[in-house]
Amino acid sequence: MKLYSHKDVDKKALRAARIAVMGYGSQGRAHALNLKDSGFDVVVGARRGGPGWKKAKKDGLAVAEPARAARDADLVAMLVPDMAQKSLYQSIEAQLKPGATLLFAHGFNIHFKQIKPRKDLDVVLIAPKGPGDLVRRQYQQGRGVPCLIAVAQDATGKAHARALAYAHGIGGTRGGVLETTFAEETETDLFGEQAVLCGGATELVVRGWETLVEAGYQPEVAYYECLHELKLIVDLLHEGGITKMHQFISETAKYGDLTRGPRIVDARIKKEMRKVLQEIQDGTFARQWIRENASGRKRYEQLLKRDIHHPIEKVGAALRARMPWLNDPRA
Repeated sequence: MKLYSHKDVDKKALRAARIAVMGYGSQGRAHALNLKDSGFDVVVGARRGGPGWKKAKKDGLAVAEPARAARDADLVAMLVPDMAQKSLYQSIEAQLKPGATLLFAHGFNIHFKQIKPRKDLDVVLIAPKGPGDLVRRQYQQGRGVPCLIAVAQDATGKAHARALAYAHGIGGTRGGVLETTFAEETETDLFGEQAVLCGGATELVVRGWETLVEAGYQPEVAYYECLHELKLIVDLLHEGGITKMHQFISETAKYGDLTRGPRIVDARIKKEMRKVLQEIQDGTFARQWIRENASGRKRYEQLLKRDIHHPIEKVGAALRARMPWLNDPRA
């Protein structure tokens, strides 16, 4: 394991460099503002007059259309959504300086060969292990979200140093920057989202809620038990792993965890997880997602609509309305 901190950063690697941040969504805004606050020369690449353009201007950042921003940049951070990156790269490729650095926050398009960068470019990855809002808030608090670092193409011999300097600029070295590869980051990130963090967790919550409601319990009580209290457990896991969770839950909860948990997430579930991972590794998932986008996202929209219109969301909205502090970023 190679884990880098601020002591490993070559401060000269991006000295006097202009950094173009493409996109001003969750990660784009966080990266651009953190880099600016760290003293870097930053320009945001966005569609003229669009929401990102207006927001970046309001935040006091220099803004230019993508091709113009890329032309002057020593490092270009590709922070638009995955499915928009291929066309964006094609539109700015001719503008990129020889020896410029092309940076990604997720390896999807490089690993699955949707983007094939010019050979004279450095191609690197800095992937924060948290959403953009957290990357920004942690930076402002003097903390930092850990990042992953990888190099796919080192045309100048300076790719790694530049990537690490960028990670330092967004606060990543405060939490630690871990060496990886584009393949490892892409495959583990997709697996984590699908099997545990998003797909696995939300399905477990919804199925648990349905089980209680179908058994005759109040939907509101079921919501508190299966969704609302999940934050308590996740916070304990985040702060101190499984050990801390066991320290702070009751003996009854621990016994239930140890004896019933393996019955819910059993060998069959792990077997299915292996299938999900295999579909990521062999490109099945990537091909499906690319086709879905190319065909207008009809199935995606149907599935999303089904998710956000589930009865648990109606119950949750009513209960959360009584707790306005949940939307307070200071909470």
